[in-house]
Amino acid sequence: MRRLRYDRVESSVELHAKGAAMKKNSAGSIRFVGLDVHAETIALAVAEPQGEVRSLGTIPNRPEPVKRLVKKLNAEGPWKACYEAGPTGYALYWQLEKLGIECEVIAPTLVPTKAGDRVKTDRRDAERLARSFRAGDLTAVWVPDAAHEALRDLVRAREAAKRDELRARHRLGKFLLRHGRRPPEKIRPWTQRYLEWIKREVKFEQSAQQWTLEDYLNEVEHCSLRIARLEESIDMAVESAPAAMREVVEALQALRGIAKVSAVTIVAEVGQLSRFSTARQLMGYSGTVSSEYSSGKKTLRGGITKTGNAHLRRIVVEAAWSQRFKPILSRALRIRQENLDPEVHEIAIKALHRLHNRYMRLLANGKCSQQVVTAVGREMLGFIWAIGIAVERKNAA
Repeated sequence: MRRLRYDRVESSVELHAKGAAMKKNSAGSIRFVGLDVHAETIALAVAEPQGEVRSLGTIPNRPEPVKRLVKKLNAEGPWKACYEAGPTGYALYWQLEKLGIECEVIAPTLVPTKAGDRVKTDRRDAERLARSFRAGDLTAVWVPDAAHEALRDLVRAREAAKRDELRARHRLGKFLLRHGRRPPEKIRPWTQRYLEWIKREVKFEQSAQQWTLEDYLNEVEHCSLRIARLEESIDMAVESAPAAMREVVEALQALRGIAKVSAVTIVAEVGQLSRFSTARQLMGYSGTVSSEYSSGKKTLRGGITKTGNAHLRRIVVEAAWSQRFKPILSRALRIRQENLDPEVHEIAIKALHRLHNRYMRLLANGKCSQQVVTAVGREMLGFIWAIGIAVERKNAA
């Protein structure tokens, strides 16, 4: 009897353990696939839920091989994938999402790495991604939708054109400086009068130098026409954008220092501002928060981290320079604030006075102007977040 009772007790314990194991396996049966994506190839590795991490080889980075891979992995059970953000963009993400596969795009700088690891291959990178993905140690980036991605491409094309224009102006200006050609004092550089003075007054005896001047001048004018054409395209893109996006762009222009191009850049780079639960998260996303190294009772803070979106950081810092002027509504700003929601108008007026007072207070404390502007730009992000939340909340109601 004792033997039978012992067997019965042992059998019940075994059945309970098996049931718990089956329940655990059913809840955690998802496999984690790491993809090391390049222009021509994709290296694959899979991390089993409770098992090993193994390589699956390499496939071409083309739609058809990816479809065959999805079909093969689906036959073996549920799975989810991840890959690092990079020059290949989000085409693979959209393809996997369309095929019904959950995918995440990972921030490359936040992938854990071993300090002494000096061997880097595609296979090892894919295995590291799969292992970290299973452990939950990866940070996903925001993937824009089609409308935000199109607007972002257009805004960044204008930004590239502005950089090209600056280089072209530098080449022409330094060429004239080397040969001692200075404009009259009443003519400001890079105005229309300045360009007319170059065409009318600046001549060289040597044909090679004259051809060089004409080439530099043509490049400056070409860049200016290119920028004007892109800005006109941005205006048309905003008019054809979804109504919710267009309303946020119009509302952000209530802030001093943020006109249409700046507002469009913010919306294109950030997306929905409501995806940040607090304004501090948006500040961290821009990389304008101070770095910190604290241990015990010692607290050390340094310069800004610069680990966020550089395009957003550049826009807000440029806009912050306008806060050094007195908080007076200009005619252009009054026009931009017309017909806006009262809540947005109230936030903009509060920002106008608060940001100027902060600029003057920090400047009076002995801070250099660059540090002051960075601090003001960081605080401006708080007002940008508040305006975006107000508009998006109204649209959701």
